[in-house]
Amino acid sequence: MKILNKKIAAKKSSAQWIQRQAADPYVARAHRDGYRARAAYKLIEMNEQFKFLRNNQVVVDLGAAPGSWSQYIARTYPKTKIFAMDLLEIQGIPGVTFYQGDFTSDEALQWLMEQLNLTDATAGTVDVVVSDMAPNTVGHKKTDHLRQMVLLEYALDFALRALKVGGTFVAKSFTGGTTNDLVRVIKQHFSSVHYIKPPASRKDSVEMFIVAMDFKG
Repeated sequence: MKILNKKIAAKKSSAQWIQRQAADPYVARAHRDGYRARAAYKLIEMNEQFKFLRNNQVVVDLGAAPGSWSQYIARTYPKTKIFAMDLLEIQGIPGVTFYQGDFTSDEALQWLMEQLNLTDATAGTVDVVVSDMAPNTVGHKKTDHLRQMVLLEYALDFALRALKVGGTFVAKSFTGGTTNDLVRVIKQHFSSVHYIKPPASRKDSVEMFIVAMDFKG
């Protein structure tokens, strides 16, 4: 891979990133399989292990850009309805209804509620909520962790409002800090909760994933 911008190419961090990408088998696999990002395999591996996705579901994909999770769901389960959201725009994916906006804003939440026919008086209408949301990291472990936990709490709050009884919540977390406290809260609402690092997650990454199944309602 050749970088035309000499200023970028000259940076040590850019060179390391290029080397890592070139040596990463998941990057090559994503290119071969037609996925937009290697992140697709994180969801694929979790679903192969826990089997929470199937046809004829309603799925919400938070932090969807560039769209590889929605790609996988739409490709593998074409009868499933998918609603995706991200701050960044993504190219259209057949079978996916996308909203570009800040999930933590009232406007974005209102869009989701309307799409899903949800009100405070109705039962949940969603089978699975998946969230790969992550903050813009600053390199300070504690700060980055707190920012991630805020996004995770927003995603959980939405899942508790939107999920059907028996539904599944899958979300990115960062190791350390208050994660254990939040996992304990999640266990109060779901019968089966797993805290895992799928093989596709890079070993040097602090990310983990919570797979919470069988929502109690």
